[in-house]
Amino acid sequence: MLKDSLSSFLEFLSAEQNASPNTIAAYKRDVEEFLRFMDDRDKKGLPGPKDVRNWLANLNKKGLKRTSISRKLSSLRAFFKFLFRMGQVASNPAEPVSFPIRSRPLPHNLSTAQISAMLDNIQPTGFKATRDKAILELLYSTGMRVSELTGLDIDRIDLSAEIVKVRGKGRKERIIPFGSLAKQAVENYLPERSSLLKRLNCTSEQAVFVNKNGSRLSQRTVQRMVSSVAFSAGVYSEVTPHVFRHSMATHLLEAGADLRSIQELLGHASVATTQKYTHLDMKSLREVFDKAHPRGKKRSMRD
Repeated sequence: MLKDSLSSFLEFLSAEQNASPNTIAAYKRDVEEFLRFMDDRDKKGLPGPKDVRNWLANLNKKGLKRTSISRKLSSLRAFFKFLFRMGQVASNPAEPVSFPIRSRPLPHNLSTAQISAMLDNIQPTGFKATRDKAILELLYSTGMRVSELTGLDIDRIDLSAEIVKVRGKGRKERIIPFGSLAKQAVENYLPERSSLLKRLNCTSEQAVFVNKNGSRLSQRTVQRMVSSVAFSAGVYSEVTPHVFRHSMATHLLEAGADLRSIQELLGHASVATTQKYTHLDMKSLREVFDKAHPRGKKRSMRD
């Protein structure tokens, strides 16, 4: 029965929840993995909380990260919640099961000097160089996710208004402003893009960022490019497109932007997600405290 209900659940995610294809595929994998676990143990009848806990314990024994285990539990909760609403089960066996406790490492971010070194390392001549320069400038200026960047269509970017419209998680749309340097980089790239697409007879392609064959650029290609540019610029720590996103948020916070504004720019559903950036700026916060608080760092009588 559960296997037959999975297709209905996936259709519900697509039609009612407007979930992305990647999200739907992840739910499908997680639920199917649990159902295989139940089959391997020749479990009869509907599963209970103990079965769910045994599955999670098995995943932990295999060395799966706690973040991945938490995601799988979320998938299972959503699946059985759907079945409960449809009247197919009397209760949700995954609901009483607690999420594994996990540490939340602080986001890794680059300094403004490291960002500048990477951006200045690219000489914007030719298709690939102007494209890569535009990608890096836009990533840092907007803080958008790499999936949002590669999914960007040409009609979603407004150079005159210096804004870009992206679809984030849950296909929620948001508008992000970008700066003059990002605008200039994109303006330099677009003629190169147009010339390439005309030469390849691919003028119907809607993607802003394309590869040498005129097709939409993949996330993996962007990740490799960012890593390569970082190494060439002498930035030897691990650098990904997501690091650019973290760095943008951190630098905004250091410059005095409020968390609510940063939350809107990044597309976080909750400001609690954005609050992790406050941990990165403790030095600045300490300096403000020592300078402003009556009981801060000891002052001389003249102060």
